[in-house]
Amino acid sequence: MGSPSPPGTASRRLSPAPENVASARRFVRSALNGVPPDTVDIAELLTGELVTNAVLHARTEVEVRAWSVGGRVHVRVVDHRPDRGLVPHEHHPYAGTGRGLALVENLATSHGVHSGEDHKAVWFELWPGAPAPPTSAWETVATSGGTVTVTLNDVPYALYSAAQMHWESLLRELWLAAATGSWTGVRSQDLLVAQDMSSMICACMTAAVEQETPDSSTVSLLVGFLADAATGVLTLRRVLDEADAAAQQGCLLTLPALPPVRVFRHWLLDQIAGQLTGAHPTAWTQVPGAPSATPTELSPWDAGQVEAADVPTVAADDGNRIIAVNHSAASLLGWQAHELVGQRLTVLMPEHLRARHVAAFSSLLLTGESRILGRSVPVPAQHRDGRVIPVRLAVETQEAVDGRTVFVAQLTTTTAPPAPPRAPLEGRRTTRPTPGPVTLPTPARTAKTTTLERAGAEWLSLFADSGTALTSSLDPEERLRRVCHVLTRRLADWCAADLLDEQGRVERVCIVHRDPRVMVSGEHLGRLPPVSEKTRISLPRVLRGAGPLLVTDIPPSGRAESALDARHLELVTQLGGSSSVIAPLRAQREVFGALTLVRVRDEHPFTKEDIPPIAELVRGIALAVDNARLHQQTHSNAEQLQRALLPELPDVGHLRLAARYVPSSTTAEVGGDWYDAFVLPSGDTVLVIGDVSGHDLQAAVAMSSLRSMLRGIAVDRPEPPGDVLRRLDLASHTLSPQSTATCVYGLWKGDGGPGVLHHSSAGHLPPLLTTEEGDTRYLDAGRGLLIGMDPDLPRPSARDPLPPRSTLLLFTDGLIERRGESLDDAMTRLRRFTAEQARAPLDVFCDELIIQFGADSADDICLLALRPTPPGF
Repeated sequence: MGSPSPPGTASRRLSPAPENVASARRFVRSALNGVPPDTVDIAELLTGELVTNAVLHARTEVEVRAWSVGGRVHVRVVDHRPDRGLVPHEHHPYAGTGRGLALVENLATSHGVHSGEDHKAVWFELWPGAPAPPTSAWETVATSGGTVTVTLNDVPYALYSAAQMHWESLLRELWLAAATGSWTGVRSQDLLVAQDMSSMICACMTAAVEQETPDSSTVSLLVGFLADAATGVLTLRRVLDEADAAAQQGCLLTLPALPPVRVFRHWLLDQIAGQLTGAHPTAWTQVPGAPSATPTELSPWDAGQVEAADVPTVAADDGNRIIAVNHSAASLLGWQAHELVGQRLTVLMPEHLRARHVAAFSSLLLTGESRILGRSVPVPAQHRDGRVIPVRLAVETQEAVDGRTVFVAQLTTTTAPPAPPRAPLEGRRTTRPTPGPVTLPTPARTAKTTTLERAGAEWLSLFADSGTALTSSLDPEERLRRVCHVLTRRLADWCAADLLDEQGRVERVCIVHRDPRVMVSGEHLGRLPPVSEKTRISLPRVLRGAGPLLVTDIPPSGRAESALDARHLELVTQLGGSSSVIAPLRAQREVFGALTLVRVRDEHPFTKEDIPPIAELVRGIALAVDNARLHQQTHSNAEQLQRALLPELPDVGHLRLAARYVPSSTTAEVGGDWYDAFVLPSGDTVLVIGDVSGHDLQAAVAMSSLRSMLRGIAVDRPEPPGDVLRRLDLASHTLSPQSTATCVYGLWKGDGGPGVLHHSSAGHLPPLLTTEEGDTRYLDAGRGLLIGMDPDLPRPSARDPLPPRSTLLLFTDGLIERRGESLDDAMTRLRRFTAEQARAPLDVFCDELIIQFGADSADDICLLALRPTPPGF
């Protein structure tokens, strides 16, 4: 291809102007007169891509040559920048740029590049009926001039790829805006430098990565950059920041960078510029604000990570659609996992928060700024049956290998264990890979290994590794899944775990194969058919108390006599099996499940000598799983207790009420915070907020007792709020002399018009009144000592009018108190926020408060809000 063009070659010289790209396409179409139209269309398309690249990157005069010989089309695009080599790009479907060379690679029969002393020729050929084109035949040009080696440690390559694609999209948009005369805020000379530096960095990084064979999600690179490029790299950084700002203002079609991409881009460009001028390298994992060095945060996103997660997890794309969800999350919210994939995230949210979520999600994409990324935020989630489930939401972004940004959300219930029971999977026939194995040191097992050889040290090692897997999670099903990964590496080819529920129904919670490439159909998981008298397999016998049982005669699939037999034999047919051991999972003389270990090869079956050590091993597994079940049950009981202590709000026609309770993010124990609201026989409405000292079961019991006493005292006879609290103090001092508590007791009188709140405070934070116009003030009159201090002291009462459609907020200190912030500043911050939400619906008002103030709270949060509503409003 380096020889002169043959006779009959047409050529056209063009200046490096954007409008000449169309001129080049028209020229090639005219030069290929007589060539089949389909071939001409492809030649015209590819010519446009190559000339566009020359205009953007070479910025010299371009010569286009085209000819046809024997039905073969030849096109060359020549520029005068031989030092500006081609930059190969991975063909990510979500990339905004880099598609030109990809089109040439995929559509041309042959292609390449040749460089001389003063020119560079990029060419392609089209042959009718030729075989598929090569993957790549580009010859890149090495960077000329002196270079300096830059050390880049712990580079998460997926994040680098996303950052590179994004900044190239920003530069492309700036070029297009400049070409149309639009103001971009960037000087044309700076834009040229930024474009050159971007090409140089991408080429150098690509060359460095090609020299590596990374075995993890991060790579450490030694990259050679031009020694005098530091100033240009800083110009690129500045131009990209200005482009990001323009994108945030909607001046560019490209969306601004999300926070992780922006932080990484700054780190990369600062490392290059800094080291070129003598600075020492800083690893990405050591940068403040960068993700920590955990596998999940550094590795490319993978749907398998969602399924294998210990806690309920949902992943969504930038279109706000669910792309992956694990069974824990689906079960928590009343769905099957496959039913949620493809739906919008709003299906998991209460109706009154959906518009807010869409607005916040759109704002994140349009501005690159987020309120909740990387924080633990309490929010309400909606169950499929309409119930609202309070959860803590933690959202992180991860970059996928195809260039996407994926939003991964973990949901933890605020009063329940993080991983609820797995939902049955009847009717689900999707196929999925088994979760990845637990990484544990495991010596290889050969077919010739005998029981005697495995005795002693290997069995002890197996027991130790099983123990490690069992202690790595608090969820019983996850414990079984992880220990099965260990067993399939050391003892069996595949294994299955089954659990009995309270009704005696059998549910298969996991099937693990030693080969992660083996696919297990989802229909084999979930609820198993009921045990019938015709069942021939050994599993029912084990579940009734027999075993461990050695099975060496597995019948063919055609001999199934029951639905349970058929399900079992279908599994064996799919995964294979020559012998198995089925052992009961037993605790306190009660069988709650079974573990099935299967070997596939006939030359190494299980024997009766394997039964005693397997029985001892499974006995330890059963104890660990039962302990996890008891732990889960304890948390479930705590949840039920907490829900029992939270009252239902009364339905008062002229008053709207809303309440929220969020336990501390650092503990799942019940505490002493409470709210209450009820209507007296007189028709007045009682409003209470309180906090018993302590954060344990004893505090919860004291709180329940105090609440019950307050209800009885309030209903007994009508009294001013101060007198009610004095009588409560006397009763508490008599019955629970060790307890102290804060409390606000309010009595609302009104019919929806200008109502009045009569109130008294026992050492509690004052209620906050916010008018419909956004005026705020604390009702700090009527203050007195804590409950439990001195019951003989009189307690004052106060009286404040509540304007129609104003909002009164009663809250505990967990809402606003933060380490390092004064209480006055915190209360001022709360006033400003309620003023902004003054006209929001009351449920939205409360949820916004929890989202804004509840993230990472170290204490329980309890709030009660009311809004007088005129008749007919």
